[in-house]
Amino acid sequence: MASSTRDGNAHQDEIRLWREDDGWIAKDSETGVTTQGQSREAALENLDEAVALYNGEVGRKPTDEELRELGIDPADNTTGEETSNIAY
Repeated sequence: MASSTRDGNAHQDEIRLWREDDGWIAKDSETGVTTQGQSREAALENLDEAVALYNGEVGRKPTDEELRELGIDPADNTTGEETSNIAY
C-alpha cells in the first residue's frame, strides 16, 4: 500500500486531495471526513468546514422557537443515538 508520507507514518492533520471526474475530493485522514468541490480550493474549504462541524467547533443547537417555526415540537426533538418518535 502506498503511503503519503516519507516515513510511512500517518501525521496529525494529514489530508488527501485527488481529482475525480470533473471535481476534486478532499479527505481528512484522522476523522475520515470527505468532501468535494469543483476546484482544489473549494474542496479544501469544504473540508475545513466539514471537519469543524465534525469536531463540534461550529454550529449550534436550534432554539425551541426555531424548532416550533419549522413545525417541530421541541419535546420530540432528539439527536445522536437517542431514539426517535418518527414512525417509518
